[in-house]
Order: sequence, then structure tokens, then C-alpha cells
Amino acid sequence: MAPKKKEEPKPAAPAAPKPPEPERPKTPEFDPASVTLEFTPEQIEDFKDAFQLFDRTPTNEMKITYAQCGDLIRALGQNPTNAEIMHVLGKPKPEDMQTKMLDFDQFLPIHQHICKAKDRGTFEDFVEGLRVFDKEGNGTVMGAELRHVLATLGEKMREDEVEQLMQNQEDANGCINYEAFVKYIMAS
Repeated sequence: MAPKKKEEPKPAAPAAPKPPEPERPKTPEFDPASVTLEFTPEQIEDFKDAFQLFDRTPTNEMKITYAQCGDLIRALGQNPTNAEIMHVLGKPKPEDMQTKMLDFDQFLPIHQHICKAKDRGTFEDFVEGLRVFDKEGNGTVMGAELRHVLATLGEKMREDEVEQLMQNQEDANGCINYEAFVKYIMAS
């Protein structure tokens, strides 16, 4: 009788490849020339008064440092993030924040942009909101659960609106990659 061959362990089935990370939508560069000022003359005078309070130049040249821009906008009632301020300033280097100056005419389009943009959520805001529903921690949410949330919470959507939004978003298991979903929504 021939000796038995030792059974070699079978290699484990390869894990399903993780879906590629969706690219984050690129934030367009801020162009102050493209901003249309919608402030009233009275508002502009109020902004000028506040601007003068922040002006630390020896001869009151009506200039503030980049570092003061966010503080001034917050003093005027807005609540931008530091990232939003850095974006509208052109992402200056840390050493430029105390040395580069901004005059009032440069400040107004920045302030207008921040005022207009305050109601829009960012990619990160939406992803963070949907991550709450990611029970598996794998970057997906159940399509049925998302439909329910869209139709019943916050600004309720009609069923036909929800279906139009969700069209072609679910995988074979009825799950939705929420980062790709947010990117799709923001691109629409």
C-alpha cells in the first residue's frame, strides 16, 4: 500500500477587492473678478466702518493682513471655516498671513463670496452626514434606508424625486457607495 500524500492547505479565497475611492470633487479656484457685489450702499458703508477698525497700518491705508480677514468676516456676522478663508485668499503660506495685505476693494468680493456660500454644504459635510448610516463601516449605506431618510426627514422629498435621485446608484446588494453618491449629487 502506497503512503498517503500530505494534504496541503488550500489557499484562502482572495478577499473581494475594495472598490476604488471616488475622487473628491475639485473645488474651483476663487476668482474675485467673477463675483457680483449685491450689497447695498448702506451695507458697504457698514463694512467699511468695520474694516477701518481692523486696519492697523500706521497711516490708516484701509488695509488689513490676510490673518485678519477671517476675523473681520466673522465680526460681520458670517461663520466661515478657516479652510474657506484660506481658499478665498488663494491658500497663502503661513508666513504670508501676517505680511500680505488686503485692501477694502479686494475684501468686498471675498465677503460677498462667503455670504453666498454659507448655505451650501461641502462634500465632507454630506459624507459625514451619510456616514452615520454606514453600519458596516465599509463606505456604503442601504438604499432602502437612504430612501426612507430622504422621504421622511428634514426637507422631505416626494417618492418620485427620491427614485430619480437614486436611479442607477445601488449595487447588486441594494447598497450605495455614499462618497460616490455625494460626488454624483454635487456634480448634478
